[in-house]
Amino acid sequence: MLALSFGLCAALLWAVHDLLARKLSQGAALLPILLLVLASGTVGLLPVALLTGGWQAMTGAAWAVAALSGLAFAVAIGGLYRAFSLAPVRLVSPVVGAYPLLILLIAVAQGRPVSGADWLAVLAIVIGITIVAVAARDDAPDGYASSPGVAMGWAAISAAGFATTFALAQEATRLGSELPVMLAGRGVALLAILGMMLWHRGSLAPQRGHFGVLGLMGLLDALALGLVTASGGLPRAEYASVASSLFGVLTVLLAAWFLKERVRPVQWSGIACVFGGIAVLGLLGA
Repeated sequence: MLALSFGLCAALLWAVHDLLARKLSQGAALLPILLLVLASGTVGLLPVALLTGGWQAMTGAAWAVAALSGLAFAVAIGGLYRAFSLAPVRLVSPVVGAYPLLILLIAVAQGRPVSGADWLAVLAIVIGITIVAVAARDDAPDGYASSPGVAMGWAAISAAGFATTFALAQEATRLGSELPVMLAGRGVALLAILGMMLWHRGSLAPQRGHFGVLGLMGLLDALALGLVTASGGLPRAEYASVASSLFGVLTVLLAAWFLKERVRPVQWSGIACVFGGIAVLGLLGA
């Protein structure tokens, strides 16, 4: 049950982060935004990781898996921001949030027990997310910088990246210690984005007016990912990853409230389906 609580808290933090990402990514250069978000989250995590310790538990395998999780996270967050720059939240967030099925497939590959009830709960989540996404196909082109298909493609890349990130980060936690794994992963992701920005000769100058907001986004993201990573040592750690997928639906709700993005009635039924699946997971984990 604790793993599920970690996932739900992470979902709320990511929902706020994604709402801000959608707002700031419109017509902006994405690599500088990504760099500042990752850098602020890494700086915020650094003193906590150094003071708390756990470094002696890190093995060579833990460092290697943590580094791979960082590369996967760079892909995930890059795909997320790209998708948000192309389409409204109601299309992007549900697709990104469709990674729970991938999480359970990874759990099966790792030899961890997954019950039929687990699959039914995740199926309800995926169906709900699909309803939200499919209902957006007939949207008017307003608010789209590209076709919905392209935006959904980037969102799908992000979903695969998040599923891989969570699986690798939790495995690295089991091999080592939570905070060093988190710091190593974010450090590798930061270096990957920095390398891409230098390659494309990007500049931070256009983002000066948004430094404060980008810093907050980085801290929200670091805390959310930290909660999911830390759950790696808890029973039924996959529940944290699955429950955190609720951020997609929460982001739709926040966008409807703050950004005035319209949500179709059928999409509300999909949202209810997702909440139902999360509730079932909670009962199974009790």
